[in-house]
Amino acid sequence: MAKQEKPKFPTEVVTLPSKGNFYPEEHPLSSGEVEVKYMTAKEEDILTSQNLIKQGKVIDVLLESLVVGDFNMDDMFIGDKNAVMIASRVLGYGKEYTFELEDPATGEKESHTLDLTTLEHKDVDFDAATFEFELPFSKRVLGYKFLTQGDEKEITAELKALRKVVKKTGVESEVTTRLKKVITSIDGDKNVATINNFVNNEFLSRDSKEFRDHLMSVTPDVDLDIIIDFSSGEEVEITVPMTVEFFWPKAGK
Repeated sequence: MAKQEKPKFPTEVVTLPSKGNFYPEEHPLSSGEVEVKYMTAKEEDILTSQNLIKQGKVIDVLLESLVVGDFNMDDMFIGDKNAVMIASRVLGYGKEYTFELEDPATGEKESHTLDLTTLEHKDVDFDAATFEFELPFSKRVLGYKFLTQGDEKEITAELKALRKVVKKTGVESEVTTRLKKVITSIDGDKNVATINNFVNNEFLSRDSKEFRDHLMSVTPDVDLDIIIDFSSGEEVEITVPMTVEFFWPKAGK
């Protein structure tokens, strides 16, 4: 649960990419804002916890410690969580984030520094998010939802459970596992078995791409696509890499 008591630490108000849309009217996040406190030594204890790191829970526990409010963080949409994560990093270690990329022209690694405060929210047409999408080729109608932190936890657990299968087949199933979680109905049928069968056996790849493109266009999130200028003169559009130095910056950064 997010913290309920009024903090004794300085805080900042973070605007959510969703602007509060799509949450139940009575939910605290429907305000479109969330209060985040500055990082303290307590949070650094969380960040350096080897147990949490090994479990893959360190970021979730960190954000639960920083976010102020009487609600369950598992309710938060992933795009809103990304905004909170970036704001928390800025409040904890500053706005400059340095990472290394390979110059596609030379193959040499270069260091680049991004001002995290320049990242903006995606331009989303909220009216277009009708939560139904007709596939252009098969004409099947999919119902869908936006994933929350709780959904991501379930996806992670399911992928972990499938590791033995992956070792045998060599085939990762992240795409289909994620689709099964985001799709809520097929032609109005909400039966889980129907959805699973469709994703496994009937979902045409070209329909899948169109659906994923639509989902990306209507999902509130932080726009992490930026242009990088390399010293060779190459100009490349990339997605901001979330390396280990995002929350564990090198000394002096």
